[in-house]
Amino acid sequence: MATKRKILTRTILLVSFVSLFTDVASEMLYPIMPLYLKSIGFSVLLIGILEGVAEAVAGLSKGYFGQLSDVWQKRVPFIRGGYILSAVSKPMLALFTFPIWIFFARTLDRFGKGIRTSARDAMLSDETTKEHKGKVFGFHRSMDTLGASIGPFFAWVYLYFYPGQYRWMFFIAFLPGLIAIALTFFLKDKNSRPPVGLVTGIPGFFSYIKYWKKASPGFRYLVAGLLVFTLFNSSDAFLLLALKEQNLSDTMMIGVYIFYNLVYALFSYPIGALADKIGLKTMLVNGFLLFALVYFVMGFATSLFMFGILFFCYGIYAASTEGISKALLSNLAGKSETATAIGFYNSLASICALVSSSLAGVMWFAFGPKTLFVVSGIGVFIVVCYLVVIFYVTRNPKQQI
Repeated sequence: MATKRKILTRTILLVSFVSLFTDVASEMLYPIMPLYLKSIGFSVLLIGILEGVAEAVAGLSKGYFGQLSDVWQKRVPFIRGGYILSAVSKPMLALFTFPIWIFFARTLDRFGKGIRTSARDAMLSDETTKEHKGKVFGFHRSMDTLGASIGPFFAWVYLYFYPGQYRWMFFIAFLPGLIAIALTFFLKDKNSRPPVGLVTGIPGFFSYIKYWKKASPGFRYLVAGLLVFTLFNSSDAFLLLALKEQNLSDTMMIGVYIFYNLVYALFSYPIGALADKIGLKTMLVNGFLLFALVYFVMGFATSLFMFGILFFCYGIYAASTEGISKALLSNLAGKSETATAIGFYNSLASICALVSSSLAGVMWFAFGPKTLFVVSGIGVFIVVCYLVVIFYVTRNPKQQI
């Protein structure tokens, strides 16, 4: 017990519970957001533009605010401010239905995510050692995803009793958001020195891109592989659409999504602990290999039983890669530049995710879902081969992987 308390410090527990309650709020709205937007007059095209703009804002801001967190040597203001903006945006979406207002509120939510994400991951990294990175990031992902399971369950129960009454959901989602905000006031920065930025100035918005030149070769090789993977990893919405293609009901679809998140949540910490023993690199490679297998088979699945197995494996993949990749990246960054390094990756990954989902939509429309899933599976298998080469074949000490 003493060892566990040492690994999961007070700060790690607080950050993890903040993520849990925030995800309860966000994921409560995730299944109903397209339905709500359509009910107030948004077309599918306008919904796509809205989500694209919001995600682009989040992606670009992750790098900047990550660098700013390092420059100021502060984590808490970015974490707290980001969660406040995301929580406040929830009821704003229900107060008025003007398109410009909806765009502003939705973008504010994603902007909050951009402000907090890199500083939060850097704080988790600062709180532990390389030997326990898998456990710490795995535990955080477990709590975060547990919230992503609870949220849709609340949405499912609410819609069962109040079908079609979407607007009140946004006010209900504000409550767990308030709890998350309250918990951030118990967080404290270890470094109490005055912000370096007051002396050196505020960095330019895109100056974090320069980190690529000063990053270690190992960091660059790993990020290149992760970004190519992201280009083949389209939105999970396409997996849910595959269920609809087989005529599963909305409640069944939400149920499968909850099941996936529960698997993800339950296995994140034990897989993180296992990764600390067998190696973060080995776990990442196996996770991506499982992704390739799931996507390749997904195009041929026709029964609920097959979908259940595939979404179980998909949950294991997520538990084997999401936190593990952040742990690896933080190990390859200098301690004073952790947020910049993670922000650099987060920013480019968000842009790649936008490109990926756009291309996936075109491929789905032009060639059908089977082609999309098979191409994605083959593409990620190529990424696995690349990672095996840089991790195990080219053992150059300068790569520092």
